[in-house]
Amino acid sequence: MNLVTIQNTLANASFVILFGTMLVYWVGLAFPNFMATAALGTAGMAIANLSIATLLGARWLEAGYFPLSNLYESLFFLTWGITAIHLIAEHTSRSRLVGVATAPVAMGITAFATLTLPAEMQIAEPLVPALKSNWLMMHVSVMMLSYAALMVGALLAIAFLIVTWGQSIQLQGSSLGIGGYRNNGYKLHKAEEPLMQSATTALENNGLGTFENSNGRNGIAVLDLVKTEPVSRAEMLSPQRLNLAETLDNISYRIIGLGFPLLTIGIIAGAVWANEAWGSYWSWDPKETWALITWLVFAAYLHARITRGWQGRKPAILAASGFVVVWICYLGVNLLGKGLHSYGWFL
Repeated sequence: MNLVTIQNTLANASFVILFGTMLVYWVGLAFPNFMATAALGTAGMAIANLSIATLLGARWLEAGYFPLSNLYESLFFLTWGITAIHLIAEHTSRSRLVGVATAPVAMGITAFATLTLPAEMQIAEPLVPALKSNWLMMHVSVMMLSYAALMVGALLAIAFLIVTWGQSIQLQGSSLGIGGYRNNGYKLHKAEEPLMQSATTALENNGLGTFENSNGRNGIAVLDLVKTEPVSRAEMLSPQRLNLAETLDNISYRIIGLGFPLLTIGIIAGAVWANEAWGSYWSWDPKETWALITWLVFAAYLHARITRGWQGRKPAILAASGFVVVWICYLGVNLLGKGLHSYGWFL
């Protein structure tokens, strides 16, 4: 069996595995008590990740260069990155809803690369002179990993919006900047249901409340605001949903926080490579322009979270819009645009 046959077999196997994994996660969503789906889903994503890694390794041996020179290779590398980030996010959050969001995207990318791309675009070809550089691995691999992380983070933000749909959110606490992330203490309630008021008197007295003892005299006691604060009806009815919303928001924030520096490094590396290849650090090529737009969208998200203290649905909507922007930057410009990064399939 030659390397080309191995690649085709692994490509088809990856699609089948991811399709089955997607169904497993969806069954787990429909039947939450069926706990075996969590382990099966994680195993499926891990096997798909190893299959794609083996495919890329075989491609590397066949072509003699890092497999990121055309759309077919970059699609599989992107899928590998998404499955890797998925495993990290799922292990951290311990929620199978991560797979409900990421498995269909990973499967769709694999299906597009395997079943939709023309055969001539799937063949490894010799590198053009401009790509014969060590910057190929440095720039493109980092950019693709940043796309994978930002996509997963955006997908989790979309999942957060779905989980909190029709609910108003009252937050306590805020994101911490460099120091990490602090528990938000989410409170959800139905949109038409007024918020329960906290212990106002205690707050006005710096956490001190008055009581009347057995002798009829007034005394002072320190109130435990967490225990004495009224709990809304929605909060009592769906504690798991509240915990899930907080987890999704937390992991989404962390994964985007991982993808953004990778995107920054990738753009800088691309500028250096462009100067070596074309004599200019920046030429406002469509790909460069959309990479900058992507950077600005997620920079605005992180700025809103860290500096402005935004939490809940507002930053999640901004992150969700970033999912579309990443796809335009990665695929839309390459296929539909004209420029130095265009694959020229449709035009």
